[in-house]
Amino acid sequence: MTPIRLCLAGATGWAGSAVARAIAHTPDISLVAAVSHRHAQRNLRDVLNEPALDCPIYASAEEALSQPCDVFFEYTKPEAAKANVLAALRHEAHVVVGTSGLSDADYADIAALATEQWRGVLAVGNFALTVVLLQKFAEIAARYIPQWEIIDYASDGKKDAPSGTVRELDYRLAQVRQAQPTIPIAQTQGVGETRGARMNSTQVHAIRLPGFNIGAEVIFGMPDQTLTLRHNAGSSAAPYVDGALLAIRKVSGLIGLHRGLDRVIEF
Repeated sequence: MTPIRLCLAGATGWAGSAVARAIAHTPDISLVAAVSHRHAQRNLRDVLNEPALDCPIYASAEEALSQPCDVFFEYTKPEAAKANVLAALRHEAHVVVGTSGLSDADYADIAALATEQWRGVLAVGNFALTVVLLQKFAEIAARYIPQWEIIDYASDGKKDAPSGTVRELDYRLAQVRQAQPTIPIAQTQGVGETRGARMNSTQVHAIRLPGFNIGAEVIFGMPDQTLTLRHNAGSSAAPYVDGALLAIRKVSGLIGLHRGLDRVIEF
């Protein structure tokens, strides 16, 4: 079986390096190019001290895509992610998006090009299995409970808000129904901003403080009862590796934009 040729953007980052090290011991995936502006023109094996990763590092996605690849994995920063994904699609690669911070408008542009190029894009706000389950359970709850709000947790160093995890959760809930607050947000008395930001029909509250890792909480409310679903991440990137490898293996079977790891998981 011919290995999947992968270009990994963000290969020396916190999460990207964990994925790269896993690929070093994964026979069905071959890392052919990496993107890291800081470590450009070096070899990934030397940067990560992993002898099995004999892979050149490029400063940009455009340069890295000079190496033919089957799948492009975007794991960089929000300000570069959209351009990287569009470049990969133009080079006829399938794409896995792990970078957070892309808007629904960004994804609309990506979806259009993916369909035009007849390529698959799998956008995953969080590759952890517990997040996949949180999303599925929340979708079920929203069918029966008309009111909810989301709390987004992350460290003080995370610039984008809300996180990709929460953007994806909000998007999914909006596909089920619109949240129906008892008092319309526009009628809030006092400081309206304390009610959070409105995304689709959901109130989202982003917390950025030292001591937090990535987390997401959705609270559903009915008279005299509440339901809370919460995901908490640890300090390592280990929970995201298996999901990332699964996405790489499955994305070539897709056409157009698909959001969420559950699109390639059987429940």
